[in-house]
Formats: sequence, structure tokens, C-alpha cells
Amino acid sequence: MQQVYDLIIIGGGPGGIGSAVEAKKGGLKRVLLIEKGDNHSQTIRKFYKDNKRVDKDYKGQIVELEGSIDFQDGTKESTLNYFDKLLDEERIDSAFNSEVEKIKKDGEIFHVITDRAGYSSKNIIIAIGTMGKPNKPSYKIPPSIRSRVNFNLDKCSKGEKLLIVGGGNSAVEYAIELSKTNTVTLVYRREKFTRLNEINEKMIYEYDGQEKLRLRMNTDIISLENEDGLVKVNFTDGYYTIYDRVIYAIGGTTPIDFLKKCGVTFDENSKPIFDENFETQTKGLYLAGDIAVKSGGSIAVALNHAHRIITHILQKGNRV
Repeated sequence: MQQVYDLIIIGGGPGGIGSAVEAKKGGLKRVLLIEKGDNHSQTIRKFYKDNKRVDKDYKGQIVELEGSIDFQDGTKESTLNYFDKLLDEERIDSAFNSEVEKIKKDGEIFHVITDRAGYSSKNIIIAIGTMGKPNKPSYKIPPSIRSRVNFNLDKCSKGEKLLIVGGGNSAVEYAIELSKTNTVTLVYRREKFTRLNEINEKMIYEYDGQEKLRLRMNTDIISLENEDGLVKVNFTDGYYTIYDRVIYAIGGTTPIDFLKKCGVTFDENSKPIFDENFETQTKGLYLAGDIAVKSGGSIAVALNHAHRIITHILQKGNRV
């Protein structure tokens, strides 16, 4: 007979790792973590430059940790090492390089179908975040230059002339870090930044003032074209510039179609429906992390989601 897990967690980011660790510490024996990447914390690995700061809180909003995980501010490397240690210590079963296609519920048991295998569990936590499905511009990206258009920092090389698109912390951090080895322009459609933490806001204006990078504020992009194999960017101010590479950092979207396949219901505003315990209308199915908050969450928020969900599962006594 196929093993039935006490809990299956989909997503290996902070919410998923936190859920796995809290579950094992709470006494759940059969816990499985499923991640479509080849390792945990894909957002940190793919979207964070080396030595980038990783803050417990988001935009300086202080969140008190409720569970057993004592996460502190650090760097990309120290954060990955910390999560490695947590997973190793609790001996979490994992299935990496496994993409979940859908979830079906049969009575009290969920059946998780991946591109590699099938698994069964009485409780499911979906903690996939949103950056796995980054927002994309409304205008067309010509196929001939798609290799020069990024939604993360993959394939960036030293010495390239870069355009960073976006006005959030990720866009600013990309611009600051890449300006150390590249010629960088940051374009933002608004007149001023409204979503930056204090440190990033101070640094971006300092770098602009020192001419380490250029800001193009209150400017948007009309279209991209191929110009001798490079990216010609046409702006709303009537000008155009040729870049080696364009990097979009304009956030992510909730993967609605996937969540519907998993049994999540949505309200009239296309927001997932869940209660104070982060349990959806499909009993035993929970959401954690970015997909369970209205706007970008923090690592601390994701860890607190994990603690509350596991507390609820243990209180229900739903062990197989």
C-alpha cells in the first residue's frame, strides 16, 4: 500500500520549510516536502544576488515570531545555510525536481499528482509563493531577443549595459548590486518610490547622485525591438536606448489556475478564500506565505503562518 502522509507541503520556501519543521517538532511523523526546483528556497537562490541582505521583516514592519524557528536577519548565504540546517536536523522527507500538477480529495485523503509520482496525505499546505510566476509586461517581447530579457538575475554578465524595470525593493537592490560591475539604468513609471524600505531608498538616491547608476522616473516603456541583436527600448518620453539586457522586477502573481486545480476557491475579487487558520474551504487544505497575504509578505509572516497552521492541524488530531 502507498504510504499516507500526515502532511504534504508544496513549496520549499520559508513557509514550506517552516511548516515542515514545525510539523516534525509538533510530533507529526510522516511529513513530505515537495519542491519543483532542485533545492529549497528557489526565490532566494534565483532572485537574490550573492551577499544580498535577507531581512526577517518586510519593509521594516516588525513581526514577532510565534513558533519554534528563531530566524534572524542575515545574507543570502547565511539564510540558505540556516534553512539547510533546519531541514537536516528534522530529517524532512523531500521530493525535489517534482512539479505538482493537481490535487484531488477522496473522502478524507488528498491525492497529490506530480510530474514524477503520486502521493497521499490527510493534510496539505500550499506554500508556493508568487515569484515563481513573475509579472510580465503587457507589450510583446520579440522572440529574437528573449534571451536578453530576464525576470531574475540568471545570465547577467559583468560589463553589460542593463535596464532594470520596477520600483520595488527587488528592483532597487538589483540596480544597486549590478551597478558595481555594470552600467545600469533603473526605470520606474511613477514620479517617486513609494514601496521601498528606508535603507534601499537612501542608497538608490545616493547611487544616482554619485552617478553610479541612472534613474529614469515617471517614465514607462512602450515597446521592445531587436536592434542588431540587442534590445532597443522605446520609452513614453519619446526617447529610446539600446541595452545589452533588460531585467524586469515587477512582482509576481497568484497562480490562480493551479490553485483551482488543487481545490482552492476564490472570491469575486479573485482572492483565495481561507479562514483565520489559513484553511481553505476544502478542509485540510491550507495556504501559507505570499499567496495568503494581500501584498508582499515577509519571511517572519510566512513562518508565523506555518506555526498557526500546524497548531490547528495538531489541535484537530488529524494524524493518519
